Amino acid sequence: TIAPRHDTPLEAGGGLYNMLTEIPKMTLKKMEVDTKAPGNPIKQDEKKGKARLYHGPIFWNYGCLPQTWEDPNHKGDEDVGGAFGDDDPVDVVEIGAASLEMGSFTPVKVLGCLSMIDDGELDWKVVAIAATDPMADELNDIDDVEAKMPGTLSGIREWFRWYKTPDDKPINAFGHGEEALNAAKAVEVIAETNKHYLDLINGKAEAGKLWLK
Repeated sequence: TIAPRHDTPLEAGGGLYNMLTEIPKMTLKKMEVDTKAPGNPIKQDEKKGKARLYHGPIFWNYGCLPQTWEDPNHKGDEDVGGAFGDDDPVDVVEIGAASLEMGSFTPVKVLGCLSMIDDGELDWKVVAIAATDPMADELNDIDDVEAKMPGTLSGIREWFRWYKTPDDKPINAFGHGEEALNAAKAVEVIAETNKHYLDLINGKAEAGKLWLK
């Protein structure tokens, strides 16, 4: 038995990162790492005691990066309106062809990121592709995604902008003028949130209700 968020390394070697899949593509269940429960298992999120379902399928694999943390005490810069972190691992949207198994780890190539603002909190969405995907060799940065898979980035942005509105919640916003940022910026975000995670583990940051090993 392992605690995937803590026991799996962030880096997979060769410039790749380990992505933990929470929600396989084309599914409806809102699954996520329970950061407060012992072991941090993947569980279905609940709203008012009822298991949450998306109102339409998510078109990509969705998960997170182990050993990262968006520190709720860290204030973002003016590009994100000074939003603080959302207290979760960094999210990953994997755009490959295969449906990844829930709970599996997949080495992914990071291509870029979006700075989503969800209920006033900074919630980075890293865009990546599985290293084994047939398109992986053709995609190395965010401009390649637009060129080789047109519509993918706008699809991700609009899906995450609107997906909560059927529950009478406001639309989500995006920092950086809604621009999809490049791979170098995404790697920078990952490094920063890994540092925040290490500070958390080493007692340099307040854990609150988070479960730590």
